[in-house]
Amino acid sequence: MAAPGTCLQARAEADGFVLHTRARFGFAAPAGSSDDPRVRLITQYLSGEVARELFAARDAGAGEQQQMVILARALGHAYFRDTGLRAHGLGIAFTDVEFADFSIA
Repeated sequence: MAAPGTCLQARAEADGFVLHTRARFGFAAPAGSSDDPRVRLITQYLSGEVARELFAARDAGAGEQQQMVILARALGHAYFRDTGLRAHGLGIAFTDVEFADFSIA
């Protein structure tokens, strides 16, 4: 019998997952910019590649802060950068997380 969570991990790694979060999120930009960090409610699909990176980091002993960096990079790419079409070179701020829910379709 497979270990608990193994099937969910395999599904997330194959198909991706949805992150639903409320956090301070945006570009590390001057205040007043339309994309400056502010509290946002976000529901965003993230790819299986992101899931694999998160599980690998966890398995290597990465702490919450390291995993938050992975999520920030992935959210920035999908949410702000339009999967690489805009906003190159700007840093992403993802802090003050009130909640983060993960779901697999």
